[in-house]
Amino acid sequence: MSTPKPESPLEAALAGVPAQFRKRLIASYESLKREHAEARYEAAGLAAGKFCEISLRLLQHVVTGSHTAFGTKIPNFADECRKLGTSPAGSAVESLRTVIPRALVFMYTMRSKRGIGHVGGDIEANRIDSATLARLADWTVCELVRVYHGLSLEEAQDLIDTLATRSLPDIWEVAGKKRVLREGLSASQQTLLLLYSDPSSYVLAEDLCDWVEYSQPSMFKRNILRPLHKKRLIELDEDSSIVYISPTGVREVEQSILKATAV
Repeated sequence: MSTPKPESPLEAALAGVPAQFRKRLIASYESLKREHAEARYEAAGLAAGKFCEISLRLLQHVVTGSHTAFGTKIPNFADECRKLGTSPAGSAVESLRTVIPRALVFMYTMRSKRGIGHVGGDIEANRIDSATLARLADWTVCELVRVYHGLSLEEAQDLIDTLATRSLPDIWEVAGKKRVLREGLSASQQTLLLLYSDPSSYVLAEDLCDWVEYSQPSMFKRNILRPLHKKRLIELDEDSSIVYISPTGVREVEQSILKATAV
């Protein structure tokens, strides 16, 4: 018997958003975060476009009482966002009328004009663009949580920080450390799971060693990190001792570790 997919924690955080927008918004947001984390930048750009269009429809509904129907093309995205800013001041809170729309215009412009999948240039812009889109989506969702959940900006940020797309009940954060609560995992599997829980940033090798409670840092690097690096599951910088999970490592966690140990 298949296990039903757990409800996203964002469902509760955005409970005040009408369901027809909420479910689509969460799905597009999580898709954007997932595609970016797995280095599928063109797919992340497509998800960002959907996120912007759904967000605009929500804002239209809140500010004006009507919105562009789903399935109907938005004629000019930037113009529709600007219309929200010219609505009467009392029609909605300032953030929904002017601030979020401006962020959405920037996101939509980057997604459309930069192309995400473009070729050329002196640097690899795909990753930079995709990361920018992901962070702007984080900010937009944070603002919506702040408005609809009645929280301060700091409280909303704290909540968003705990509502990562990769919400893993097996990872416990306590006193500045992380612990793997799932039993039966090897040190290598725990390391990958810890890195997977926050794929957008690096982790110091000594922190991973501490979190896994390995005996010695030098042995941890020799026995765990270097073999994982050799398999291209992680990127280990020997000079700085910082560690990133790779797209291959992400697949290993999702296709092997999580599925094999799922209840």
